[in-house]
Amino acid sequence: MTVRDKVHAYIVENFLFGDAAPLADDTMSLLDGGIIDSVGVMELVAFLEQEFGVTVADDELVPDNLDSVANLVGFVGRKKAA
Repeated sequence: MTVRDKVHAYIVENFLFGDAAPLADDTMSLLDGGIIDSVGVMELVAFLEQEFGVTVADDELVPDNLDSVANLVGFVGRKKAA
């Protein structure tokens, strides 16, 4: 399973309760779209850290890293490459 598949599945299962229809990889803001809120961001960060063995610093908690499936996949890729 790819990083994209794992992230997508996690969001669908935990925030959309199995309904993948409203989740596009790069066209939707997870926050603006109402899929996650600030607590959801923290849950998502915990998932990323546990699932992919990365550490998310406070200054990395920005939309460019966490606000879409595509951003999340890119962020994990950059963290794992570092």
